Amino acid sequence: MIGDAPVIDFHGHVGNWESLAMLDDPSRMLHAMDAAGVDRACVFNIFHPDGRRGNDATAAFVARHADRFIGFAYVSPMMSDRMVPELERAMDDLGLRAIKIYPPYTTYPLDHEAWHPVFSFAQERGLVVISHTDGGYVSQPARLGVAAGHFPGAFFVAGHAGNIEPCRIQSIEMARTHDNFYLETCSTYRQPGVIEQLVQGAGADRVLFGSDQPLMDPRTQLGKIITADLSDDDKRKVIGGNAKRLLGLD
Repeated sequence: MIGDAPVIDFHGHVGNWESLAMLDDPSRMLHAMDAAGVDRACVFNIFHPDGRRGNDATAAFVARHADRFIGFAYVSPMMSDRMVPELERAMDDLGLRAIKIYPPYTTYPLDHEAWHPVFSFAQERGLVVISHTDGGYVSQPARLGVAAGHFPGAFFVAGHAGNIEPCRIQSIEMARTHDNFYLETCSTYRQPGVIEQLVQGAGADRVLFGSDQPLMDPRTQLGKIITADLSDDDKRKVIGGNAKRLLGLD
C-alpha cells in the first residue's frame, strides 16, 4: 500500500443487519480487504444487549481467520450487573482485545456514570474503548472526552470522529485536550478535505483508519486516506501504525 506499512481497519461488524443488506460473510469481507490491501480488521457484534451472545459470535468469527480479524468485546449498561463479568470473560476466556460501546442503544449519554464500570475496567487493563459518536444527545464526542479525562489510563476512540459538523470539530477538540483520545475515520459524510482536517487538527498520531465493513466498503473508506494530501509518514500512521501501537500487535 505505502511501502511495507501495515493496514489495519479499526471498525468492522460481526452480525447481520438485513434491512441494510449488511451480512458478515467472511469470504466477501476478505475479498474486499484483499482488494484494498487491508491486512487485518477489528470486528465486534453490537446486536445482543447483554453482550454475551454477540461476543461469542465475534470470537467464533475471528477464530475462522485469526490471522486477519481482531475481536472487540461489546457490553451495554442496559445490563449493568453483567458488564464487568462479561468483559472479564470476553478478554480472559475469548481472547478479545478491546471494547466497543454503542450509546444509541442505551438511555445513557457517554458522560453518565452508568458507563464508569466499563471505563474503569479499561483503565485497569490499559485497554482501548471505541464508541460510536455523532450529534445525538447520548453520543456526542465531548461526552466521550469527559470520560477520557476521568479515566486517563484507558484509550478512547471516537468512532466516525463525530460523523458530521459541528461534532467533527468537537472530536478534534477532544483529541487536542486529552492525550488518550483518538479519532476513527469511517463515515458516509466525508467530503474532500476531511481526512486532512482530522490529521491537521488532532495530529497524525491520533487518527485511525476504519471502514465500517461490511456496512461500508473498505476500498472507498481507505481510498480517502491514500489520496489525501498528507505525507507518506502520516498516511502510514493513520492506515495502521497507530492501531498497531494501540493494540500492542506484533
